[in-house]
Amino acid sequence: MTEESTSTYIVAQPILVAVDNVIFGFDTEEEKLKVLLFKRKIEPFSGQWSLVGSFIQPHESAVIAASRILTDFTGLKSVYLEQLHAYSAIDRDPGDRVISIAYYSLIQLHKHRKDLVATHDAGWFEINNIPEVVVDHNHIITDALIKLQENARRKPVGFNLLPSKFTLPQLFKLYQEIYQKEIDDRNFRKKILATGLLEKLATKDKTASKKGAFHYKFNKTKYQELETNGYDILFH
Repeated sequence: MTEESTSTYIVAQPILVAVDNVIFGFDTEEEKLKVLLFKRKIEPFSGQWSLVGSFIQPHESAVIAASRILTDFTGLKSVYLEQLHAYSAIDRDPGDRVISIAYYSLIQLHKHRKDLVATHDAGWFEINNIPEVVVDHNHIITDALIKLQENARRKPVGFNLLPSKFTLPQLFKLYQEIYQKEIDDRNFRKKILATGLLEKLATKDKTASKKGAFHYKFNKTKYQELETNGYDILFH
């Protein structure tokens, strides 16, 4: 290392780096796509709704910090986690100069630990009914939803949001929630079944009608193949 580069390190101003997680979950009972928010514990904006986040610790990479936060708030490990974008506007946080590396996660909502959510003074909010959130977190949520919509066209994202067995109406509703618009039911069924991703089961869900709707599950082998190779299906 040269003397010039060493002096550059010395005069450089430190900047804080944080991670913020957009954690998506699909509520199969309410049939709503939701985001996990918590009430901020520190100033500025103490007590206001915020994405789940934290400063990156000296011993952590960004993805390790994001995984830590996810586990701390939901109790879940080894779930879908993807880096979204870095947010570095100079005035984005009035507390200090903070760069945020945002991630988004897809979890099976029924598996998370509700006690951890309560402990952190957190709550699940419908994607189309987000309360006022701090700094640029609304922008981050919007970007994450757009990314989820792009991925839903090319990857079998439902595997990460639905329970092990589900009905086609539930899967259809999930995709309507992801795209936040009406989708043609018959066209959707035709396209999703043509992927070979779903396996029809003998059991039925009869909570909505006497006739009931058959349960399905994801074919894990086909899922892994499509996750690797992808597809391009416009569902809406």
